[in-house]
Amino acid sequence: MTILKHSDLTRKIIGCAMKVHRALGNGFQEVIYQMALAIEMKDSNLVFSREHEMEIFYKERLIGTRRVDFFVEDLIMVEIKALINLEDVHLAQALNYLEAYGLGVGLLLNFGAKSLQYKRVHNNRKLSEP
Repeated sequence: MTILKHSDLTRKIIGCAMKVHRALGNGFQEVIYQMALAIEMKDSNLVFSREHEMEIFYKERLIGTRRVDFFVEDLIMVEIKALINLEDVHLAQALNYLEAYGLGVGLLLNFGAKSLQYKRVHNNRKLSEP
């Protein structure tokens, strides 16, 4: 059995998201879920930054910045959606962010469906590093 890197932390974040979805249901804008998730994660003693601006490099040159919804415990990128259904393009976007930020693990959370949808995303190149 393979133990996933940061699985305890991602499980805790998903648990917070489930509490938010149970309380609010679907139908709100992303920012509402983002604010509620911030409250839930703070109540769970998670250290995070919201709307965390991260630099994106190309050939070692800064080409821009992108704000990730949450950066948790300096380890996990969390991207929030409020859509009827997640699609492959959203997963590809999350994977691109992980690679651009040099992170190993991220979460894609969708509050727009009847049940919370979540995907754990991995940057396999980063995870293979010691």
